Amino acid sequence: MHQETHVTSSNIVRDIIIGMSDGLTVPFALTAGLSGVLDTNHLIIVSGLSEIAAGCISMGLGGFLAGQTEIEHYDSELKREYEEIEKVPETERKEVEEIFISMGVDEALSKQVTLQISQDKDKWVDFMMRFELGLDRPDKNRAYQSAITIALAYLTGGLIPLAPYVIIANNQHGFYWSCVITILALIVFGYFKSKVTGQPLLKGTLKVAFTGILAAAAAYAIAKMIS
Repeated sequence: MHQETHVTSSNIVRDIIIGMSDGLTVPFALTAGLSGVLDTNHLIIVSGLSEIAAGCISMGLGGFLAGQTEIEHYDSELKREYEEIEKVPETERKEVEEIFISMGVDEALSKQVTLQISQDKDKWVDFMMRFELGLDRPDKNRAYQSAITIALAYLTGGLIPLAPYVIIANNQHGFYWSCVITILALIVFGYFKSKVTGQPLLKGTLKVAFTGILAAAAAYAIAKMIS
């Protein structure tokens, strides 16, 4: 039997991707740049932790505001749709018919189905929200979940390039191990991201890894030139 595989928790996956993508790349670039000019791990660790904390707050707040905006937008459109079926029901019925016709339903049948749907205002509005506006009802806890998920993903990603500097006392050895570990993490993350988003696995993996490497190399080179 044919088995369909779909990603059901798309919002959570999207938030993890957003948080991990920046969490791996930005602290990696920062620590690489600082390694080019500093001889001690202490300042690199302090700067890295400060950046991770700021990034978690900034990214988490951004996710929260985006979630709140999504809820507010849906509620606003929902209110407008209820008002329209009260004020101009015939126009709204015509829009429902046109939606069914665009799906391949013949005109006579579309009129019958529209008449049936319009008997229940809630179902009628829900249909218009989904098929006219393309909006699904967002989870009321979406904003908080998004903020927490993005912040935790950023924290997880950010600690990966920083960990070698905490464990290894030698600055240069910490830098080398940070590069190795973070590049491997970027490859794994790039594979995961490509898998869940349906991108070509090799192309998507290399793109994520190359972006992180390029950012770190640029930060390191600029720090070296300035110093």
